[in-house]
Amino acid sequence: MNETVQTETSQTLPRPAGLRGVAADLSSDQRAFKNVSWGKAMMWIFLLSDTFIFGCFLLAYMTARMSTTVPWPNPSEVFALTIGGKEIPLILIAFMTFVLISSSGTMAMAVNFGYGRDRRKSAALMLATAALGATFVGMQAFEWTKLIGEGVRPWGNPWGAAQFGSSFFMITGFHGTHVTIGVLFLLITARKVLRGDFDNERRGFFTSRKGNYEIVEIMGLYWHFVDLVWVFIFAFFYLW
Repeated sequence: MNETVQTETSQTLPRPAGLRGVAADLSSDQRAFKNVSWGKAMMWIFLLSDTFIFGCFLLAYMTARMSTTVPWPNPSEVFALTIGGKEIPLILIAFMTFVLISSSGTMAMAVNFGYGRDRRKSAALMLATAALGATFVGMQAFEWTKLIGEGVRPWGNPWGAAQFGSSFFMITGFHGTHVTIGVLFLLITARKVLRGDFDNERRGFFTSRKGNYEIVEIMGLYWHFVDLVWVFIFAFFYLW
């Protein structure tokens, strides 16, 4: 059964019933869709697709861990560091997590100063975010080097189930690639902000309308997503 909808021109049009009616309501909502920029909408679509990919990786990891008949390596032992003659479990992972979560704070402040058109503070905070991200990637490279030196391979490891190595390198490597790409784009965006490209509308990549610092917010969306994904990796891979 169709309902009627009153338009701005006082015309009464039939409203489709059921799911078609819901779709019609959403597509006619000017406030929800009219002011959304193309760049921000595309970033949200990209992040949604990336969510599915990371979700599949983590589901595959959980399936492999629960289905294997060989004992799974203990993360507290595998990821322990020897400091002062004592083995401290997960100390490097905890510091990596602290660094990456801290970078979300600097990125949020960069977005805030960007919309306030304080380009120096915004650029400085983006550079700080990039430095924290690069620190994270450096520590991850150290972690990989340590485990490879101890015999961890995608096809096996000295501590138990062979799936551990393939899961570790696939998941952390894919995430580390995201962080590395984010660092590069942060450096590019920070340079453009500091140069004043968004104030004088200088031609080039990522330059938007004059005075519009939305690209900083779009970078913030990407960076917060990368940080959020790491929280799940940390919980499922290192604490389980």
